[in-house]
Amino acid sequence: MPERQIPRQESPGSPAAVLWDLDGTVVDTEPFWIRAETEMVAVHGGVWTEADAHALVGSDLLDSAAYLQRVGGVDMDAVDIVTTLMERVIEMMAGSPPWQPGAVELLGALKGAGVPCVLVTMSWRRLAGAVVDLLPPGTFAATVAGDEVERGKPHPEPYLAAARLLGVAPTDCVAIEDSPTGARSAGAAGCFVIGVPHVVDLPAEAVDVIVPSLVDLDVPDLRKLVGG
Repeated sequence: MPERQIPRQESPGSPAAVLWDLDGTVVDTEPFWIRAETEMVAVHGGVWTEADAHALVGSDLLDSAAYLQRVGGVDMDAVDIVTTLMERVIEMMAGSPPWQPGAVELLGALKGAGVPCVLVTMSWRRLAGAVVDLLPPGTFAATVAGDEVERGKPHPEPYLAAARLLGVAPTDCVAIEDSPTGARSAGAAGCFVIGVPHVVDLPAEAVDVIVPSLVDLDVPDLRKLVGG
């Protein structure tokens, strides 16, 4: 898939919406996913490496399940794999998710500035809802979860669906992502992509700008980045 399928138009400087990835971007659940995967593979007599875990960051969960079957030797139905992993992540999160630095503050600032946010995640609704419920009401105007799209990241469908929910053009939206898979999904939809690297590196060609941390990003900075 090319890095961009839809040419991004010049933005007026104030995004119509900000579209957020969840795992590794809003909340640091990636270590939980890796631990859950490692435990599952070990139960089935396999070996799970750091490279295997990193290969799945940002992927559609059914694609991850197929990888676990093929590489990890997990002898389970794909949906059962996803459900089991997801429940384990929720258990480890235990009602107090490890928010990524600056994420909650930026979400609050965007809400205060009247800029709607949509969660665009490959985690399924059960996990996405568990995280959203811990945030102030109205933090996210809508959510697109991995079990609600036919084609997950890196396909552009999740981000196109998010923009459609708000009735805005994806080319007028900012996406915040931490993985190459997610960045390519957002870029292919035509969004302005801000990359915040976390577990894996982000190739420069997959994003419009990279920031070290969400702590380094506020609403005026975001508008300047998009306007520039």
